[in-house]
Amino acid sequence: MKKRKLGNSDLSVSEIGLGCMSLGTDEKEAAAIINAALDEGINYFDTADLYDFGRNEEIVGSTLKSVRDQVIIATKVGNRWNESNDSWSWDPSASHIKTAVKDSLKRLGTDYIDLYQLHGGTADDNIEETIGAFEDLKKEGWIRFYGISSIRPNVIKQYVKKSSIVSVMMQYSLLDRRPEEWMPLLAENNIHIIARGPVAKGLLSDKMLEKASNEQGYLHYSYAELQDLLPALKDKLSPRHLNETAIQYVLSHPAVGAVIPGASSIGQLRENCRAISAKPLSEQELSLLKKLTKAGIYEAHRE
Repeated sequence: MKKRKLGNSDLSVSEIGLGCMSLGTDEKEAAAIINAALDEGINYFDTADLYDFGRNEEIVGSTLKSVRDQVIIATKVGNRWNESNDSWSWDPSASHIKTAVKDSLKRLGTDYIDLYQLHGGTADDNIEETIGAFEDLKKEGWIRFYGISSIRPNVIKQYVKKSSIVSVMMQYSLLDRRPEEWMPLLAENNIHIIARGPVAKGLLSDKMLEKASNEQGYLHYSYAELQDLLPALKDKLSPRHLNETAIQYVLSHPAVGAVIPGASSIGQLRENCRAISAKPLSEQELSLLKKLTKAGIYEAHRE
């Protein structure tokens, strides 16, 4: 499994990581998927304190305990469940971050977090306070590096300008090319994109429209457009499988540090890993894909 150095950090992450949100709460089944990922050469595992009320962190931590020094564990902070666990609120305050990190460390069963990410962010936040909290945690050794998970341009620009983030997690796929607008700024500042959703909820797999529920479209694509586009992507890039084309497209951009598709089964995981090991897309293939799909930009939260 090839690795990439994440931003200006010394974190060497596998080109494909495991997005752990879809693992579920059955520890035996989740552990089997995590161990299969390790067998495939994956060393990057991404969770969050929000997932399954912290249970996800517990499963990830316990499964990886025996190989802790060989893996990169990333988690997230900023959302707080209420007492009845039926909704959550946004809290990027320093006090919450410094308390939440200790809770995550306990659940993960580790002394440090490799990559701690702000799980969102708004322009109304006290960004300086949030950054200060992450910098303190870094100095104290609780975290090695930090990043943000955000698609809001006004938030991304502020963190690029004011912080030492090494990554920005963004949804990125052939059907959601909006992050490409921000690649030059991130590359200039040696910040990598961690690409979630590279197969667009399964639309960019051989199942294609089976994954479109109730004949709904996807982002700025109508269902009718998807009916034409998805078969064209598959046919024109044949004999490549569609998920191979999708994942290789995301990885073709040097601004991307890793892709993190979720996997709810070992078969799905191995299918994604096969896509990673495929031959990179040619310039002709990349050009064709860009012609067939929409570039798009984030319309909201720009200033």
